[in-house]
Amino acid sequence: MPDLSTTYLGLKLANPLIVGSSGLTATAAGAREMQYAGAGAVVLKSLFEEEIAADTEAVLKDAQAKGLNLASYDYYDYELRGEQLAAYAELVAEAKRTVRIPVIASVNCTWSHEWAAFAAEVAKAGADALELNLFSLAADLERTSEVRERALFSIVERVRAAVRIPIAVKIGQHFTALGRFIQQLSRMGVQGIVLFNRPFTIDFDVERVSVTAGGSLSDPAEAASPLRWVALMAGRVSSDLCASTGVHDGTAVIKQLLAGAKAVEIVSTLYRNSSGMLKEMLGDLSAWMDRHGFASVEAFRGALSRAASEDPAAFERVQYLKRYGR
Repeated sequence: MPDLSTTYLGLKLANPLIVGSSGLTATAAGAREMQYAGAGAVVLKSLFEEEIAADTEAVLKDAQAKGLNLASYDYYDYELRGEQLAAYAELVAEAKRTVRIPVIASVNCTWSHEWAAFAAEVAKAGADALELNLFSLAADLERTSEVRERALFSIVERVRAAVRIPIAVKIGQHFTALGRFIQQLSRMGVQGIVLFNRPFTIDFDVERVSVTAGGSLSDPAEAASPLRWVALMAGRVSSDLCASTGVHDGTAVIKQLLAGAKAVEIVSTLYRNSSGMLKEMLGDLSAWMDRHGFASVEAFRGALSRAASEDPAAFERVQYLKRYGR
């Protein structure tokens, strides 16, 4: 049998399939189910500071509606944050007690000053690694791209100073010079970069004339963007690259590994098809390696990256040519 193992963030994984942050990994029992289904690692459901803030706001609005003195609620924000952080730390600790595969915690904060404190508590709970979810839609007309990126770099610096466990940074695609941004993150010493997170999308209800949530699950066509960027950056940055979004079957996994990914995060395909897809995808990967004579993942990883290509221009084309398109 081919060797499917890989190393990601300095962690030894039995295979490159990581179940990403989601409801599937919101409990230790869910993480164990993913382990039994064949996952190489799990990313626990994110701790969202935005949700904590929303809970606080709801309590304050209720108190105001009842005519209560809001001054007496000054402490509440701190209390609620502490409770939710303690609950998340217990999730990490329980997962570590009962799950044999690597457990990666995930934090998603709104205000930069909270990141280091959240990260330190998660690390103390025993997480094998930490995934920082850095995403903000570039709709702020007041701040330049340079200012926005500097703020994100500051977050990474503070978290790196606060924890000693490996850090992966999960980013979106909304950066002025994406390649340069990825390179700068790598130079800051983060062990991994995940390409890409999938933002919340909106839709319109034309009968109610209101804004609604868009689709929450990815489509296989969305794998094209991480495929290109993993291939572009593999071998050109020191951080491990992990592909995320749109990976729905074994063929998509193979493509991302050929591009140079050390691992692949999957979620939507498990919601659509059940956790049994993990074994199916691993079976497809193993069978493909057998057919092509690859004894290990490392034997072919990055074989189709830009760094290994005789025609690197193909990765950077943005217009159709007869040679590259149709």
